[in-house]
Parts: sequence; C-alpha cells; structure tokens
Amino acid sequence: MPTSVADVMTRDPITVKPETLLNEAIKILAEHRISGLPVVDADGKLRGVISETDLMWQETGVTPPAYIMILDSVIFLENPAKYERDLHKALGQTVGEVMTKKDLVTIAADYPLRKAAQLMHERKVHRLLITDDNGHLIGVLTRGDIVRFMASHPDDATT
Repeated sequence: MPTSVADVMTRDPITVKPETLLNEAIKILAEHRISGLPVVDADGKLRGVISETDLMWQETGVTPPAYIMILDSVIFLENPAKYERDLHKALGQTVGEVMTKKDLVTIAADYPLRKAAQLMHERKVHRLLITDDNGHLIGVLTRGDIVRFMASHPDDATT
C-alpha cells in the first residue's frame, strides 16, 4: 500500500496567529530551527504562512519601481502595486501584515507521499500544508520529513 502524507507529516505543527508580533515569530523560527510557520485564525483555519523569505523584507527593504516622466505624467516601468505589497511587508509589525496569503499549497492527509514529493518539486515549495475538508490545519509536510522517511524506510521510499 502506498505511503500517504498522514504517515509522514508533522502533526499539530507550531503555528502563529495573524496578530502575533513579528519579533515573536522570528524567535519561534530561530528557536525551533524551522523556515516557516503556518498562520491560523482563532478557529484553527489556515490563513497564510510566514517564512524566512517574507521576513527578508524587514532587513533588505524595497526599491521603488522605475518610472519615467512624460509631460508631467508618471509612467511606471514596473508594477507599482507589487511595490506597495513589498513595502507593506518591509514595514509590517505583525505576522498578518507580512505573511504570504496567496498561492498556498494545501493537500489532504490521504494524499500519496510520492505525489506530494512531486508536487513540492514542481511548485518549488519547501512545505505542503495539510488541511481537513473545512480548511483547518492538521499538519505540515516538509522536504526534511520526506528525506527522514526515505532514510528510515529505504525499501518504501519510492512507493
């Protein structure tokens, strides 16, 4: 029988809420040596992820979009809405202001592990978020979880 995500995922992962202060989230990431935290609301529903990538804006800041002026009109050469989102991340003080909300990759616990690994590779993500039918977070599957499974089950790793 093929291995499912439920057999390998981290159950009851460490989470934060949108109102969690960034400094607290940074401490949790550092203390637990993890690269991201799921963000859930008071009911346990998945709302986003705060990752090291999201936090880099705090240190690096943002560069205003390039523009040209023609006859007193500003013409942006890049998307100004993207700049506004990046600026908001750079200045945010809470997890909710900085977290990634879009393009979250979620799957069900009964998803085959092999397909989950392929999905992670194709989407170039470090983690998959495991949710129930109501959108409540029940686990996280990381690349590290898969590698540890492969190491402990060399005969099962490809099934």
